[in-house]
Amino acid sequence: MFNISFEYPFIFLLIIPFILCSLFCKKKRPVYILPHLNIFNQSKSKSYVLIFILQYFIIVSLIISLASPIKIKNTQIIKKNGIDIVLNIDTSGSMNKLGFNPNNQYQTRFQVVKEIIKDFIPKRINDNIALIIFGSSVMMASPLSFDKEAQSLIINYFDVGMVGEQTAIIDSLISSVNILKTSKSKSKIIILLTDGEDNSSKIPFNILIKMLKKYKIKVYTIGIGVINGVILDKIAKKSKGKSFFAYSKQDLIQIYKQIDTLEKSEIKGNKIILKEYLFFYPLFLAIITLILFIYLRNKD
Repeated sequence: MFNISFEYPFIFLLIIPFILCSLFCKKKRPVYILPHLNIFNQSKSKSYVLIFILQYFIIVSLIISLASPIKIKNTQIIKKNGIDIVLNIDTSGSMNKLGFNPNNQYQTRFQVVKEIIKDFIPKRINDNIALIIFGSSVMMASPLSFDKEAQSLIINYFDVGMVGEQTAIIDSLISSVNILKTSKSKSKIIILLTDGEDNSSKIPFNILIKMLKKYKIKVYTIGIGVINGVILDKIAKKSKGKSFFAYSKQDLIQIYKQIDTLEKSEIKGNKIILKEYLFFYPLFLAIITLILFIYLRNKD
């Protein structure tokens, strides 16, 4: 059902000075006394009444137009209970190893990871997600975005070794912090997935920890395969996150399910009002009436 209202109803107060002026601001006109003008006056009286009506119709139409009449078509409340997440994905050479999926021995670790992450992203409907990949160096593949479809397409282009064969875990986390540090969300997390130990980072570990604490960012670390997880445990613990270890595809699926149940922080909901502006109609009537008004005045 359509509802019509005005965006600026206070504009109708302008009618008051026009009414007052019509009552107390009478225009002084010269008076001419001429005989035998009764017939002339009668013929003009109807024209004067029409002109009087037209001028006030113009004023009222313009005031209505200025008040901005709108038709409310629909109101939607969009509630966001999401968090800002950076998915930090290892693309180093070791991610090409086989055997991580017992049901498909020819599927590489990285192929499994891509499949699971692409399944995870659409589930986080209200979350703002960014993508980071790392090897010897680090690359931001997507800034924080709600466009889950585009991010799934981007993941299709990820490949092992595209940013180097080694593993720069600390550097990748610093890049993730740089994405999240300006975030307005009350909850900010990084989900780090790797199958190796850091052998390529240039930034010290203690700098990372200071930045994580400063910007209140949690890190959830996921180690896949048989690795030394001491650093991953420390990062998770220092940032008040949690560390996980997966030895098969099924383990990894369960880990992402756990992460999917993370407590969500409240983000202020947005109220979207779908409306149609109608000011053009009274404005158009005012213009047409003004043209008629000018014509009648000049005709007299």
